Amino acid sequence: MSATIACVQQPVQKAVRYLISAATVLVIVLAYRQMVRVNPTTVALTFLLAVLVVSTVWGLRYAVFMAVVATLAFNFYFLPPVGTFTIADPQNWAALFAFLITAVIASQLSERARREARNADERRREVERLYAFSQQLLSTDRLAELLNAIPRYIVESFGVKAAAIWLPTRPDVYRSGSDIHGLETHDLQVVSGRGEPKFDPQNQLSFVPLRMGVRVVGSFGISGAIFSRETLEAMSSLIATAVERVGAIEKLGRAEAARESEQLRSVLLDSVTHEFRTPLTAIKASATSMLSNPGLGEEQRRDLLTVINEESDRLNRLVGEAAEMAQLDANKVELHLGAHRIQEVVEDALKECKQLLGQHPVDVHIAADLPPARIDVARITEVLTHLLENAAKYSPPDSPIHITGEVRNRMLMTSVADRGPGIDDFEQSLIFDKFYRGRDQRMQIQGTGMGLAIAKAIVEAHGGQIGVTSQRGHGSVFYFTLPLA
Repeated sequence: MSATIACVQQPVQKAVRYLISAATVLVIVLAYRQMVRVNPTTVALTFLLAVLVVSTVWGLRYAVFMAVVATLAFNFYFLPPVGTFTIADPQNWAALFAFLITAVIASQLSERARREARNADERRREVERLYAFSQQLLSTDRLAELLNAIPRYIVESFGVKAAAIWLPTRPDVYRSGSDIHGLETHDLQVVSGRGEPKFDPQNQLSFVPLRMGVRVVGSFGISGAIFSRETLEAMSSLIATAVERVGAIEKLGRAEAARESEQLRSVLLDSVTHEFRTPLTAIKASATSMLSNPGLGEEQRRDLLTVINEESDRLNRLVGEAAEMAQLDANKVELHLGAHRIQEVVEDALKECKQLLGQHPVDVHIAADLPPARIDVARITEVLTHLLENAAKYSPPDSPIHITGEVRNRMLMTSVADRGPGIDDFEQSLIFDKFYRGRDQRMQIQGTGMGLAIAKAIVEAHGGQIGVTSQRGHGSVFYFTLPLA
């Protein structure tokens, strides 16, 4: 319906412009005949100025029509003998033709300048569209997501009806919508195979190969507009480069993941082997002693059984930490969040660590009016337990441990301070990594290096952060933040 209305309106618009051009000539004639008396040169210059204005605004065809009408009016009303189309003086013939030729040439020049300005404006808009399009192509680093988004980006950036992209390495054609608008899969495949573009101006279809240098990596199609070959080639280059870039990033990511997985596997094997060997050795030695010495006294048997029991608990804990770390890494841990006060967590953690804290006095400074946080009590208790265990392990016997809580930047911050040896600045960024243990302590104090990594994963799952501030010889302060309820 809109196309039919446009077809009807266009001839009417042209007729109106022709009438306005003729009316302008009539107005000039009436003005100089009835109101102001001027010489023919002034009249000719006025007609010429009007012709230039029409050429600039509407184009050459209207300007030529107006120039012919102005020539006839100039001859009839201003060149003697006035009132006829006869010219008595031969000089007036020269003046008349000079006016007509000047008007036509000036109209052509004005039309050319207008056309070049329009072309320059179109090129500027195309460059702006290409720039916006190139920025959109950088919005993702996943190939499947990019291929699904490219047709939509083309439609949004260039105002076309539909777009499609096809790669020989992919089974599907990626489209901007469900309606293909003439962008057939067969045409896309043919253009990609031949490496040459295909245009259908009548149906406003364009099929262009995606080139990466001299190599064709696919093709894309546009329906609803015909762009210049330069613009289409620029789009082809941008799309091909974006696809290759994301493909390279994914390959690099997979290679990096494989390398890190292998490195993690090696570190895990080394750590677990080392940590498991000690309790297994103790269990084996105790069991062997009991089997090879059936006459052991009751007290000796009890001591050996105590060793077996304690080392079995240690083995069980090692396996549990490794399994928990794997679950946290895979985001398979379900949090039971609720509004709870941090005092509950501190009390539970102190009960858990009562035996490990031994003679360490624990000083708790938490205001009674602290607002509740949105937490999983069991998981945050585990975090605080890991921090208290670390403080007890790495601090001198009988040294105090301080627990504080406060609200900072709309987050609840809990801190555990100790009087241990402190941590180097270099190591402060590493101690929350899996299996990392301090260089000076790893041979002296037992552990797997998973406690702080587990604590970090739990805190971040709550939407908080964990960190440490430390100075060599003056102890460390571990802190974590949690969102308020």
